[in-house]
Amino acid sequence: MDGLIKGLIHAALGEDDRDEERREERSRSSWAQVVSGEQDNDEPSGDRRHAYGRNQGNTEEQSYGRTEEWESGGSQPQKAVHERYERNEDSGRDDYNKGHWNRNDDEENNDGWQTVGKKPPKQPHKVQMNNWNEYKRPSSEQEYSDDVEPDVNLEPSEEELADLSRACNKLWELDLNRLVPGKDYEIDCGEGKKVYQKEDMAQGSLFSWLSKDIFRKPTFSRFCSLLDNYNPHEGHKEQVTSQELQEQAAFVEEISRTAPIKYLHKYLSSKGIVSGNYQDFKRMMTGLWFDLYGRGGTSSCSSAFEHVFVGEIKDRGEQEVSGFHNWLQFYLEEAKGRVDYQGYIFPRRRGQIPDSETQVLTIQFEWNGVLKSVSSTLIGVSPEFEIALYTLCFFMGGEDNQVQLGQYPVNIKCYRLGNKIGSAFPVAES
Repeated sequence: MDGLIKGLIHAALGEDDRDEERREERSRSSWAQVVSGEQDNDEPSGDRRHAYGRNQGNTEEQSYGRTEEWESGGSQPQKAVHERYERNEDSGRDDYNKGHWNRNDDEENNDGWQTVGKKPPKQPHKVQMNNWNEYKRPSSEQEYSDDVEPDVNLEPSEEELADLSRACNKLWELDLNRLVPGKDYEIDCGEGKKVYQKEDMAQGSLFSWLSKDIFRKPTFSRFCSLLDNYNPHEGHKEQVTSQELQEQAAFVEEISRTAPIKYLHKYLSSKGIVSGNYQDFKRMMTGLWFDLYGRGGTSSCSSAFEHVFVGEIKDRGEQEVSGFHNWLQFYLEEAKGRVDYQGYIFPRRRGQIPDSETQVLTIQFEWNGVLKSVSSTLIGVSPEFEIALYTLCFFMGGEDNQVQLGQYPVNIKCYRLGNKIGSAFPVAES
C-alpha cells in the first residue's frame, strides 16, 4: 500500500513538472537567428514595411482611434492587446487605455504556480490628442506657438561655423524643450547584452512613465500626430492625403518657431546652402523630410521622416526592422504593446553602463514580432532638435560625424539617397 501511494505521488509531481516545462517552453523566444555585429544596420537599402498594428497577412486596416487586437509570438506568452484612444468628455482629456495580458492558463493557475520569466503587466499610458484633428486643417488656419524669446542667442559663432561638433553642441544647448530624466520621464534599461544574444534581458518596459504634460507641448503633439500617416510594409506605395499634407506643413511651421530650427537656418544660410528667405527655407525642410522617394525597387514608398522616426520593416529575405530611431515613437508603440524591449547593447569598449539618466541609448527590441537587433536613439530630446541635428549633419557633414552633445560623444551616422536623407541616427561613442 505504501508503495502504491508513493507511486501516485510521484506520478502527480511528474505531471506538474512536465506542465511547468511546457509553460516555460511557450514563454521562450522563437526569434530567428540574429546576425552578429555592433553597427546599426541602417544603410539605405530597399526596405519596406508591415502595416501598423497588423498581423502578417492581415488586411484589416488599423490605426489610432480604433480598437486593435494583436498577438505576438515573442519571448513572452502570447498576448492579445486591446487598445483604444478615448475622449473623456467630462475632463476634456484623451486617454489611452491598453488592456492587460490575457489571463489564461499560461499565466494564472488554480494552484498558484506562475510562469518563470514572465514580464509584469504594463501600466496604461495617457496621450493628449485633443488637437490632432485640428492639425489637419489648412496650415494658415491653425494656431501656433510664439517665436522663441528674442534674448536667446541664435547667431552661429565663428568657432561654430568652423566646427560641426561645436555647432551640434550649440543645438543641444538650444533644445529648450528637452525633457529632464526623473522629472519628465523615467526609463529602466534592464540588463545588457551582446547583439547576437537572443535572450530577453529586460524584465519590463523601457519607459516606466512619461509625464502627461509632454503631449501638451506643441512640437511634441504635432510630431506624434504624423506617426500614423505611414504604412511600414515593404513595397507599399504611400498615398498622401490632403489632410496629411496639412499636418506636415503645420509641423514644419511649428518647429520653425523654435530655437534649434532658427539656428539651423542662420547656420546654413551663412554658408550659402539655403536661401536667407525663411519661407523658402521652410519649403526646403518640408521637401527634405516629407517628399516620397523609392526604396527597394518601389517608387514613392518611403521618406526621410518615415524611415528615421517611424520605422520600416524589410520583407525581403529574413525580416528585420530598419530605421525607427525616435524615442517618442518607441514610447507610443511600447505603450500599445507593439514594441517589446529586449535590453541595452553593451558598449564596444568598456565604459559607463546606461542608467535611468542616460539620454543616448543603444538597444535591442522587437516591433510587431520583428527583431531590431541593434538600434540607437536619443532619449527625451525634442522633435525640433532631432530634425535640426540630422539636417545640419546632412548638409555639412559626411557619413560619419563625430560630435559632442552635452556630456555625450556621439557619431551621427548620415546616409544619402541622392539628394535625400536615406537614414540618420546617433551612435554612442564609448
